[in-house]
Amino acid sequence: MATPLSLTIEPHCLYGGSIKMAKLATATSYYAPNKCIHRVRRIDMGRSQSHGCLRDITKNAQWYHNLKIFASSPSSVDQTRPSLGTFTKTEEVEKPLTYLFRTEIGGQVKITVGRKNTNYTVCIEVSSLPQCNTEDKLFLNWGIFRSDSSCLTLPGSQVSAPETHSSTMETPLMQKSSGRHFLQLEFESNQAPFYLSFMLLFSSNTATNNSEIRSHRKTNFCVPVGISSGHPAPLGISFSDDGSVNFSLFSRNAESVVLCLYDEKSDQPSLEIDLDPYINRTGNIWHVSMESVAPYVSYGYRCKGDIHLKKGDRFDARNVLLDPYAKILSSSLPNHSETHSPPKRLGHLCKIPTFDWSGDIRPCLEIEELVVYRLNVRRFTEDKSCQLPADVLGTFSGLIEKLHHFKSLGVNAVLLEPVFSFGEQNGPYFPYHFFSASDLYGPSYDNVSTINSMKEMIKRLHANGIEVLLEVVFTHAAEGGDSSFQTISFRGIDNSSYYILNGDTQLGTRNALNCNNPIVQRMILDILQYWVTEFHIDGFCFMNASSLLRGLNGEYLSRPPLVEAIAFDPLLSKTKIIADCWDPCEMVTRDIRFPHWKRWAEVNNRFCHDIRKFLRGEGLLSDLATRLCGSGDIFLDGRGPAFSFNFIARNFGLPLVDLVSFSGNEVSSELSWNCGEEGATNNTVVLERRLKQIRNFLFILYISFGVPILNMGDECGQSSSGSTSYGDRKPFDWTALRTGFAIQTTEFIAFLSSLRTRRSDLLQKRNFLKVENIEWYGSNQSQPRWEDPSSKFLALRLKSDIDNSQSDSDSSQIRGDLFIAFNAGGHSEGVILPSPSEGMVWLRLVDTALPFPGFFSNDGDPVLEQMQGLIAYEMKAHSCALFEARSLVG
Repeated sequence: MATPLSLTIEPHCLYGGSIKMAKLATATSYYAPNKCIHRVRRIDMGRSQSHGCLRDITKNAQWYHNLKIFASSPSSVDQTRPSLGTFTKTEEVEKPLTYLFRTEIGGQVKITVGRKNTNYTVCIEVSSLPQCNTEDKLFLNWGIFRSDSSCLTLPGSQVSAPETHSSTMETPLMQKSSGRHFLQLEFESNQAPFYLSFMLLFSSNTATNNSEIRSHRKTNFCVPVGISSGHPAPLGISFSDDGSVNFSLFSRNAESVVLCLYDEKSDQPSLEIDLDPYINRTGNIWHVSMESVAPYVSYGYRCKGDIHLKKGDRFDARNVLLDPYAKILSSSLPNHSETHSPPKRLGHLCKIPTFDWSGDIRPCLEIEELVVYRLNVRRFTEDKSCQLPADVLGTFSGLIEKLHHFKSLGVNAVLLEPVFSFGEQNGPYFPYHFFSASDLYGPSYDNVSTINSMKEMIKRLHANGIEVLLEVVFTHAAEGGDSSFQTISFRGIDNSSYYILNGDTQLGTRNALNCNNPIVQRMILDILQYWVTEFHIDGFCFMNASSLLRGLNGEYLSRPPLVEAIAFDPLLSKTKIIADCWDPCEMVTRDIRFPHWKRWAEVNNRFCHDIRKFLRGEGLLSDLATRLCGSGDIFLDGRGPAFSFNFIARNFGLPLVDLVSFSGNEVSSELSWNCGEEGATNNTVVLERRLKQIRNFLFILYISFGVPILNMGDECGQSSSGSTSYGDRKPFDWTALRTGFAIQTTEFIAFLSSLRTRRSDLLQKRNFLKVENIEWYGSNQSQPRWEDPSSKFLALRLKSDIDNSQSDSDSSQIRGDLFIAFNAGGHSEGVILPSPSEGMVWLRLVDTALPFPGFFSNDGDPVLEQMQGLIAYEMKAHSCALFEARSLVG
């Protein structure tokens, strides 16, 4: 007589721990006195016969009893919410999810996984099997995976070692009147998560042996219990309102992917989930969903596959890899497998912390209004001279404490060197992760506190009218070479997709990210959008931007898809997007025509080059004039001078004070001039010349059309002792701000910033000046000798817009013309100023050759007429001067 049977498996030890009693309830068991016809077989279940497994190596060996898993979306298997018509009322399950398989001989296997009370119920229904009649019997030969898919176990049994025969159970299915076969298995919740793997055994009265029936792929049927297939989007981890967590990872070439979960007590995975390629893969996305991730705190992935050097594949299943889309990183874990390995980083299993953005108003400055200050977050307040608390030194919070410095310089935008997570041995221009800020910039080396402190910094800067721009590096990562200990994330996940392979099909030594690969392009857009939406970043400066133009094989593209996508992205196109073709890997600038779609600005390296040459007495007047007027040779193609981001010194190469102090052969590429002596000196003449040259550099930077960028430390004469190495840059010395040099230099910079704002009609131009609004003069009012390298003097008159001036009702506020002169020669030059407009006089606002404080003034000193109504002015050697025409009234 057939009657339902409850099979109880007694408690036992697994990995030295205890497990609660597991109950197996079947719908088709046969009972006889002292005998049960369930059969346990030992068969070889190789890897080729199964998919997917779980590995639990929890040190306390206690299965987590509260773990509840359910599926939330379809996968590559046809997965639907089933009708419950096949169940009796007492057998109805919660949150049912159905998987449909085809068998290798035809017919269909329908598997429903759901919750019944606190347990998991797996219902298996087989229909339309050929060669099956009412006398035939169908058995389920099944087991579960908890370590490796080549090892099958039964609930409550010891795990078998790999490559050995595994214990499986044969359970008969009940045949319904409709001809379908049915079986229900029940597992206690503390046993999940796991994969149930099985095949069907077909026993016919006419056959001497049982026939094995597998899926149409000739593999075991396999379904997750306590986890679900999840969904491919979005990449990374995502939390649903009901508390479930979805994991999603791109890897086109991995043969299998293992999700590794860590608790807070161990540096080894507590649970490993070997994702089944049939259940947990859609296209090239691997995904899985868990109803709860408690008690795990962090996660990573192992990616398995062959190492094909010619194809660029570098899979190593020993490495636990960081999810490229992780938003929060856990604390570093030591990597004991490699002596020289960097600390292992994992994704943190928590939501992005909430932040109160109420009251935050982005300044939304016009691009031509910007005055930019570039800094390194750590070096800016790392030195104890800043007199900040120890937990604030070198952090985002330190910038808040120094807001007064930005305001004193007239700065309205800060450009932060890359803040992405990086290895200290490589520096910030070699990131290994792009969705997180480096813990080095947080108050407690904790990623959550770092995120909150950065947001607070941005909010405070915005409140003071200062925008925040980020330098970003997407063209190379911190992973170097082919050794496993240098693999952190991308290389181990899918090297040939994420990186550009050179002509020898070997990976380039610089680890150039394949930015125009569709998946990498999508990742970069997601990264940028994340920083804009989550951190309220106002714009980005793309370092080594010329490499963004490279195609899948490293070739340059005339219409690179990533650059175009950023230009037209509805969110990113409203921010400042700036291309900087400086390559921090090779310390060179790529001179290339950058496609811009009238949206991309550029860091103008030609400006730096030509101004340095002119002030050391070698440049052409034509080059100087081009840079002063906004570099029309670069930006006249549909943009304007405001798209030119100008600089004299940057964080690579010589700082400003060293540009006038060193000019040896080792720094010949810097186009510097030591002004007469190399290095430090007490020679008064040399020191005065150097001081004038620094003023000249700053003056030209601020009165030129375009956006000026001041580099951290240049305002107080910080030196690298003639070294061009980025690593030799020192932390900002706040005591240096009290020196006489720093006082007069910072006041001069503040004056120039104020001048740009006050004379925005001429110095903050979005469009190029018309020819009739500018006049050029050479020596003695002659025409400039544009291409004569011996000519060292140039002057120009910028004519004010008469219509705009007359619209001002206060005649004392009518803005007059500007007259600007440059003398790079070693002797004085007599300058004849043109006649000012009627009712106006020329006032000298700047003469860099005069002593402090008289070399600049907002009020200005009148320049009196001399012989026959001419206005003559003597300019000293190596100096610049600025005159403004002002009304006599008032």
